[in-house]
Amino acid sequence: MSAPSVHGVSPSGLATLRIDRLGHRGDGIADTPEGPVFVPLALPGEWVEVERQGERARLVSVIEPSPERIDPFCRHVGVCGGCAFQHWQAEPYRAWKRGLVVEALARVGIDTEVAALVDAHGEGRRRATFHARGTGGSAPKGRDTLAVGFAGWRSHAVVAIDTCPILAPSLDGALPAAWALAQALAPVAKPLDIQVTASETGLDVDVRGSGPLKPRSVAALAELAGAHKLARLTRHGELVLQREPPLLTMGRARVPLPPGSFLQATAAGEATLAALVGEATAGAKSIADLFSGVGTFALRLAERARVAAYESSAPAIEALGRAVRGTSGLKPVTGEARDLFRRPLLPLELKAFDAVVFDPPRQGAEAQSAQLAASKVPLVVGVSCDPVTFARDAALLVKGGYRLERVTPVDQFRYSSHVELVGVFRR
Repeated sequence: MSAPSVHGVSPSGLATLRIDRLGHRGDGIADTPEGPVFVPLALPGEWVEVERQGERARLVSVIEPSPERIDPFCRHVGVCGGCAFQHWQAEPYRAWKRGLVVEALARVGIDTEVAALVDAHGEGRRRATFHARGTGGSAPKGRDTLAVGFAGWRSHAVVAIDTCPILAPSLDGALPAAWALAQALAPVAKPLDIQVTASETGLDVDVRGSGPLKPRSVAALAELAGAHKLARLTRHGELVLQREPPLLTMGRARVPLPPGSFLQATAAGEATLAALVGEATAGAKSIADLFSGVGTFALRLAERARVAAYESSAPAIEALGRAVRGTSGLKPVTGEARDLFRRPLLPLELKAFDAVVFDPPRQGAEAQSAQLAASKVPLVVGVSCDPVTFARDAALLVKGGYRLERVTPVDQFRYSSHVELVGVFRR
């Protein structure tokens, strides 16, 4: 078939475009005389019809599909903003995702071994944040005054859903509970966030955005929590009802989860990252775990080494301490609530460790990396959910005399453009 001719180079309206490449967020990019146009859900080499608005465009139809295009398995694809790549075959998707790490490192002049992408989706996501908002439109199962689901594609609009196939079986019941809670708090003028985490003792739910509640509303929420057999229900971290303490096992320890606490997105992702960190730090006797959370790495590392954990969240450090006190056979573990962005560990403090692990939020650990670069710690293991900020921090360490030996990308956010990684630095 001969290729269609390109038309519609005006800044808005319908246009037929050829997709030349993918951007780092996963959008297809068409290079036009006026500049790049970003088209979500389009693949390189495809001819597509789009509704264009400046440099952004909405995919209307695929005129000539890529041979790598497959049918997505979720009916919400293209409307819900959660998955970007259900329509792409596994191998090119995996190669592209690994390439995000290679390209980020190349931009800062680092050439190192980047392993094959490790699939860590496992059974699926074990935590999710649903949004709720009042709506005059239609919603599943006749719920025509409320939408509960995820944010729309590149939008703040809430897409109503009643099922999500990428959630783990342990989150079964999460969506019905979210709908019930949102209905109890309706009308919802502003988006309501309902964060659900699957623990070993049941669903842990934290509701945010509801504003002050009347006593009868709190009573209604408590009744719903019991009806949906939630382990715990909190509102902005304040307890509404607890049937069971939400617990997760990390290594030998059982950790009591603080309300709304951070966890790796999948159980397989946590296990994979922890195994890579453990392998990299084998032989270390004294380890600092920076941005430790509730002890994802610290509790496992403490089975063979002394660990000092640092984390800005005091409830997370308290949960780590409770887990340590309830677990026999661990090496000494200390915990300190400390803002490592404002007060990074200094070289003098870092002298006590023969290995450091850091796992910062998406913005990276620039201030802490600068102090590590000035230290004499022989081994640093960086864990990251953003290749760009990791590359920036890695460049600081390399400039300070470290060698980035290898990087392993990990895919626990399957079907998205997000990629985790573990990098091993040695002096």
